[in-house]
Amino acid sequence: MTADQNLDSGLPIRLLHDRVLVRMEGSEGERRSTAGIVIPATAAMGKRLAWATAVGVGPHVRSIVSGDRVLFDPDDRSEVELHGRGYVLLRERDVHAVAAERVEENATGLYL
Repeated sequence: MTADQNLDSGLPIRLLHDRVLVRMEGSEGERRSTAGIVIPATAAMGKRLAWATAVGVGPHVRSIVSGDRVLFDPDDRSEVELHGRGYVLLRERDVHAVAAERVEENATGLYL
């Protein structure tokens, strides 16, 4: 992605090197189980990875494009606010997986 694409998407910044800017999905407070039970934000959980949507990528990012859903560890993150909205800034190496709608025949196995 070029700097112009970041500006076209409404981002007032140009990401450098291997940085990925993501927007968290949903709220980080209460969650609902598949059965509809509300799990409070204070409930003790094991280490849990989080999904987010990539909204911008630096010039040296190879496996992620804007719009991809990525899986990462929410404990290792840097938060930033742009135009009143919160984002998370990651390095490409901190992303554990990229969700794909379908896996192609010659895929490397790096995608879910």
